[in-house]
Amino acid sequence: MDINEYNEIVAKTNYIKAGTPEHIFMHEAAARARRITAKINGRYHSSEKVKKLFSSLTGKETPDGFVLFPPIYSDFGQNITVGKNVFINSGCCFQDQGGVFIGDGCLIGHQVVFATLNHSPVPENRADMIPRPIKVGNGVWIGSHATILAGVSIGDNSIIAAGAVVTKDVPDNTVVGGVPAKAIKTIG
Repeated sequence: MDINEYNEIVAKTNYIKAGTPEHIFMHEAAARARRITAKINGRYHSSEKVKKLFSSLTGKETPDGFVLFPPIYSDFGQNITVGKNVFINSGCCFQDQGGVFIGDGCLIGHQVVFATLNHSPVPENRADMIPRPIKVGNGVWIGSHATILAGVSIGDNSIIAAGAVVTKDVPDNTVVGGVPAKAIKTIG
């Protein structure tokens, strides 16, 4: 199985049964991601070297203006997509099996978590997984220690307050905060 076959299955079913080829592929991808993030995190690298390693992790060319401050953590890696002029601060965690899409001009604070997987609520199927993508619009600022959950879309120019847990979609130009995150105000 390759990443394209995996993504086709996820797009069709939004469900991964434990022990299936796609589940095994996830474990193989996790090992690959751990090897690459260990290289990123293991010592100092120039900005250009960090960009090359990040590109190796995602399997995609790193856009202009991309900046990453290590460390970074990922248990998949191949389903992270970033736009131009994106800044990712240190300690961020990408559980990206369901896909994490970050638009142009986004600022991602320290230790932000992107969690695209849920487990089955049925106890005998608890090892099964339900992947859903996270979509971050253009010009979004996500504050330190925020958590963005599976299936959430964040609208353009929105702000996610530090420590927020985002469980629902955020409209464009909206500031949200709290646990669970709620709208605080509209921008502009």
